[in-house]
Parts: sequence; C-alpha cells; structure tokens
Amino acid sequence: MLGKTMDAIDFLSAFDPELSDMMHREYFRQRDGLELIASENFASPAVMAAMGSVLTNKYAEGLPGKRYYGGCEFVDEVETLCIQRAKQLFGAEFANVQPHSGAQANMAVQLAFLQPGDTFLGMSLANGGHLSHGSPANISGKYFHAVSYDVDHNTGRIDYDQVRDLARKHQPKLLIAGASAYPRTIDFSIFADIAREVGAVFMVDMAHIAGLVAGGAHMSPVPYADIVTTTTHKTLRGPRGGLILGRAEFAKKVNSAVFPGTQGGPLEHVIAAKAVCLKEAMAPEFAVYARNVVNNAAVLADALMAEGFDLVTGGTDNHLMLADLRPMGITGKELQRRCDENRITLNKNSIPGDPEKFTVTSGVRIGTAAVTTRGLQEEDMKTIAHCIALTAKDFENTREEVLSTVRGLCSRYPLYG
Repeated sequence: MLGKTMDAIDFLSAFDPELSDMMHREYFRQRDGLELIASENFASPAVMAAMGSVLTNKYAEGLPGKRYYGGCEFVDEVETLCIQRAKQLFGAEFANVQPHSGAQANMAVQLAFLQPGDTFLGMSLANGGHLSHGSPANISGKYFHAVSYDVDHNTGRIDYDQVRDLARKHQPKLLIAGASAYPRTIDFSIFADIAREVGAVFMVDMAHIAGLVAGGAHMSPVPYADIVTTTTHKTLRGPRGGLILGRAEFAKKVNSAVFPGTQGGPLEHVIAAKAVCLKEAMAPEFAVYARNVVNNAAVLADALMAEGFDLVTGGTDNHLMLADLRPMGITGKELQRRCDENRITLNKNSIPGDPEKFTVTSGVRIGTAAVTTRGLQEEDMKTIAHCIALTAKDFENTREEVLSTVRGLCSRYPLYG
C-alpha cells in the first residue's frame, strides 16, 4: 500500500520537484508522528486513487439524469452509486453527496429552511459546537438570528432542559444538534421531542461521529432527525467532503439549496472517493474499527486522568476528549506547540467557561480515530498518555525519551504498510 501512496508524489518529482518535496515532507510528518487531532484520519489508498482519477476532468452541474452539461452518463452512474450507498449505510430516505465540506452542507440546509433573519438554535462554539452552528464570525451567525445553547459548566454535559427552555422562548425554525468538541453521547431522541414541541425542523450535524454511527458504536440520528449532515473524512475515514441525508419530503428543497443555491459543479472525483469510503464502512471490519476507536478513547481518557489531567465531563463516550489544563499551569497553545515538537499532533481547544482567548485556550482536544486506523491498541493508549504528560510537565528534560517512544510506536504500526 505504501508504494501506491507514494506513486503520485514520485510522479511529480521530475515535473515539479519543489512541490514534490513539500508533499514528501508532509508524508514523512504523517508517517513519523502520532495523529491525535480528533477531526483527522488516514484515507485508504483506494479512496486516494479515486480522488486522483480522470473524474476530476468532468463538469456535472445538476443531479444524475438532470445535468446542465453533456457527456455525464458515466459520472451519473458514479454519483448514483454513491447516493445509494449513503442511503443504505445510514438508513436514510434520501442523500445528497455533492457538498464540498461539512460547513457547506450545513449552509445548504440553513438556506433550505431559513430566510435571512430567521431564528435557529444550535450549540455554541465556545461550548463544543461548530462555527457553522451560529458563530457570529460565520455566515450562519451573520445571515440568521442564531441562538446558542451551552453545556453545564459544572458537568460539561448538554443541559437538555436548557435547550428546551430556549426553544420554547425563541421558537426557532431550525434546531441543530451535533458538536465538534463534545466527548459524550448525544441523545437525539430528546432533541427530536423538543423540535416537535416547537415546530422546528430538526437537523443533526454528525460530522465527528459518522464513522461511529456507521459502525454501530454511537446512537444514529437518522431515525430521529429531519436532516442529517456530515463530513466524510473524520471517523468515516474517507475523502474531504460532505453529505446530506434526510427524509424524502425534504429532498427537493435540500437538493436545490446545494445546487444552484450554494455550489456550482460537484467534484465527481471526490464523490467517487466518498462512494469508496461508504463501501469500506459497510464491511464487518469497519464495525470492529469503530468499537476500537471508542475503546481506545476510553482507555486514553482513563490513562490521562491517572497522569493528573482533568478531563471535561470526566471521560468520554466517543472518539475524543477535552483536557482542562489549568491545574497544570499550561495553556492549550503551549501544549500543542510542545507536542508538535515531540511529533504528537493534537489541537488547542476552548473548554466550557474558558477564561483564555480562543487563540490560546485552556484546553486541548485529543482523538483516537487516526491512531486506531494505524492499528494502535489499548495498551498503546497508556503509553501515549504518559508521553503527553511528560510533554506537559517536564518538556525540556524528557524530549529524547518521548521522541524515542513515538518513533517506536510509529515503527511498530507503519502508515500505509
């Protein structure tokens, strides 16, 4: 598999050695380090082969069978296959596989169901939500009246009573569940009840947990939500892109909001890669992978707490955890920098009630999807926790020890080989 992965880089070396060198160095960074960013993963060679295919040459504005260009008979087949697989995998009545990203999927849903100035209710960015759930810095917060619900700052968990109270008060047209930094299972049935009570369309952004849902390791939102959006590159382990799933009655409205509402020509090479990852997620091995991601996360969380870290909510139910670094006297920005130097990649992240700026933060977000793809086991999570602890507590004096340990793990579990 390694040879196939490197072929494209080596092919470029004669034509564009400058770019080829950059790509080589990025490959080596991935190969020689531990990837713990919760939103990242390693796509398979099959996924990457589809992305590098002749399908990149084809314009195909519109939907299969209803294109604005000729010559779409074969990309129609590709996109139709991807749609069928998305519906089958998640049990959805309809699917649109064209969104270029999760944020654009969310934008299309908002355009489909809201007029400028309309009210919607979503999770605040500072408490684990996503930019596209109503941040004032994002188009979702600029064009619509975004009301945000928080987590309980004592427990770090969603306060469903607060969500219900806010929904009753503000009567949103759209209710959004889903998060980018929430370590616990989300109960979609409660959100669905709230949405029905106030007459709101219920949307779930499952970008982070889509692979866990596909593998049966997290409650599925599809039976409860009117619309479900997701990325394909996080726990689903596919190409960078988005999907929209939902009830058949909303298909026409959502399809129109994607094209021509928010996008032009779809990326058929990426859609082909989405089809590949959806097929991969249907295999029994993927269910094992999803369980391993969750098990590894639970062990890593326990090990970090044993090393003295304070975790928001006291642990995790999914693939990620948030560490509150204030008791250790270090910021998220600083620990991220130190970990980078030790070839451990994670990201600074705000914690509920964070007193630091979002560019500094009091916490870090840590995930297990990518290292689990690589093959690391539960015992390895304890080793990783110890390396992060040494990096936080005694960086200068333990660098060689940590780097040696990281090299050993990466050698034991080679990337793409």
